[in-house]
Amino acid sequence: MSKPTVAIVGRPNVGKSSLFNTLYGERISIVHDTPGVTRDRIYATAVWREREFVIIDTGGIEPAGDDVILQGMRAQAEVAIETADVIVFMVDLKAGMTADDKDIASMLRKSGKPIVIAVNKTDKVGEPPAELYEFYNLGLGDSDIIPISASHRLGIGDLLDKVFEYFPSEGEGDGDEGKVRVALIGRPNAGKSSLTNKMSGSDRSIVSDVAGTTRDAIDVEVSNKYGDFILVDTAGMRKKSKIEDRIEKYSMVRALTAVDKADVCVILIDATVGVTEQDTRVAGVAHDSGKASIIVINKWDLIEKETGTLETMAKAVKERFPFMDYAPILFISAKTGQRVEKLWEAISDAYGQSRKRLTTGVFNDMLTEAIAMVPTPQDKGKHLKIYYGTQVAIQPPTFALFVNDTELSHFSYERYIENQIRRNFGFEGTPIRILMRNKKGDET
Repeated sequence: MSKPTVAIVGRPNVGKSSLFNTLYGERISIVHDTPGVTRDRIYATAVWREREFVIIDTGGIEPAGDDVILQGMRAQAEVAIETADVIVFMVDLKAGMTADDKDIASMLRKSGKPIVIAVNKTDKVGEPPAELYEFYNLGLGDSDIIPISASHRLGIGDLLDKVFEYFPSEGEGDGDEGKVRVALIGRPNAGKSSLTNKMSGSDRSIVSDVAGTTRDAIDVEVSNKYGDFILVDTAGMRKKSKIEDRIEKYSMVRALTAVDKADVCVILIDATVGVTEQDTRVAGVAHDSGKASIIVINKWDLIEKETGTLETMAKAVKERFPFMDYAPILFISAKTGQRVEKLWEAISDAYGQSRKRLTTGVFNDMLTEAIAMVPTPQDKGKHLKIYYGTQVAIQPPTFALFVNDTELSHFSYERYIENQIRRNFGFEGTPIRILMRNKKGDET
């Protein structure tokens, strides 16, 4: 299930990054954040009222220099319009409504997206100041206007409550119900566009030897014997230090958004380059997002084969991706089409596994057997007691274990339980989440 996306938009120096940092730091709980993939400053996944959502800080990708300010504002608005379910339009109470505010409002008005106007630097509690009502002249219709102070953390709860009202209903799609969204991700020039073209039987994506040709996420619908799919050819993910120009930064936001909205991620690795640190970072994005994944070694036709070549590469991948040992590894050639049919099969299987549900009875039978084989850990003479477990979610499959004291749990034992789940029930191609919960009424 894709998470709602909230983009913070506004002219420079109105407090966009300050608001992002306030949300990021204290008032809401961050679910996960992957440093080094620009998620730490631009993009984060968070929770409000028990609902996960994505926040995008367009202030974090703002261009420097007065000569490109307007160009930057337009690009921010475009990213918000393309990727967001809700747009938070920030303005400055002390500066009042400006011509730039009106320009941004004009761009956002055409989007059709819900817009919440956050009037920053409203630093006093109580009745809204008269200056607040000036912003109704932005011409954004019935858009809500919420007074906040990002630096003093005033009005943040009210703002999030209003944003929450515009989230799509849980389970509500974007018109693609029944279609499996597949994000092709990887370093620049790994062959994502070539693979998209081969899988779709078209030349919709531009194929070039120049790294970074694909700037935006490109959607291609495909139907075959395995089902109905939407292929998303994303811009290549680069290290943060390499994302120096504004367009690259916006491309990264689109790619990360594509991952969050995907059902399955295909992680492309260039066989002629080998497994790199950046490949590990890209895979980490998919894993941390809980996405079913397949690791694809592309350009295999260009590798001189000797006995054990494939096994050596597979071993290298497993060593670099120990956190993704559930993901199948395929060796293909997007150029020749070698094993692309197998990829479709793997995508279909991984999607099915990510949506698999176990009954509570069957799961607890396995749990009892697993505990009998390997007793639970203990600390200072006190044993972890697992009373029962149940599956609480899919995509990724998530299991809650109700115990006497979560402090007695250990990562290694949780990993053991995960391995027993996989040994008994499969779940190949998808991460599994294990949640430890204190049983109510039990002393901890």
